[in-house]
Amino acid sequence: MSCHCALSVAVLAFAGRWCLGAADVGDFAPCVRVFYKSWPPKGLAGTPICQRYHNQYRFATLYSRPRRAPWFSAYLYSAPTGKRPHSTWKFEPQLAYPEADGNMVPFQPGPLDQNVVDSQAVEPDYINSTYSRGHLNPSLHHQSHEDRAATFTLTNVVPQKVGSNDGPWEALEQTVNKTLQAYCLGEAYIVTGIIPYLKDERWLKNHRVAVPEYMWSAYCCPNYNSSLPDELKDEFPTYAAIGRNDRNSTEEIVPVSETAKKQFRGYDVRQMPLDTLEMYLRDRFQTVVSVFYEQCSGSD
Repeated sequence: MSCHCALSVAVLAFAGRWCLGAADVGDFAPCVRVFYKSWPPKGLAGTPICQRYHNQYRFATLYSRPRRAPWFSAYLYSAPTGKRPHSTWKFEPQLAYPEADGNMVPFQPGPLDQNVVDSQAVEPDYINSTYSRGHLNPSLHHQSHEDRAATFTLTNVVPQKVGSNDGPWEALEQTVNKTLQAYCLGEAYIVTGIIPYLKDERWLKNHRVAVPEYMWSAYCCPNYNSSLPDELKDEFPTYAAIGRNDRNSTEEIVPVSETAKKQFRGYDVRQMPLDTLEMYLRDRFQTVVSVFYEQCSGSD
């Protein structure tokens, strides 16, 4: 389906297949800074959201309206300080009302606005389901309280099994945090997304929010400490991984570790080169998907 864009030529050049028209959400231009070389991933189509909280743009999300869940979120890493915030969950008013204020809004007690319910996931979708709210852009990868609190919006989460969210996927987020904090000398660009089921989509209990089969993440750190430990030399300038969100999935993409089966319960995470991740994305989405400009090797 074609879309009619109303953006400057410069932003269109960055956006690729992203088409930000009147039916989409607000101004996306302030968020190109969170992508390496101001170059959003290519190959996936959806509704781009420049996630805004307390009148500041925080990170970017490519949102799927039919799935009521994001394809991916992209952000700049910063070393965290303090404890994980106890933040209220929020929604994106512009998905329901294009003319609405650009700031995400906390859910309030009482009846939900039906336009909000129709346009995106809401808290009752996750209550009493067998899935947790899995951040794509995690609170752990940000320094300021406001940036961390901004990640608690349902436009940044997908249905994720607790065994993944509190297990190998959380360990991956911690590992990435420690690695970037210790060895990345400049900006670190992270994109985290999902892989849908090949067929027979899975949904939350009320058939409103689509469940991913896998989750993936990749970072780009073009400037890093050259004195890397041997075990990290393959993890710069890029690193990628795919995690299982369904322990009953086949093992072509992520094998299950026999020695750790009881510990991980089938929610294993597999590290891989960026081009291997892009191969799996291409195979599942049936289109070429490029996560970073020139695979994070473009000249400055």
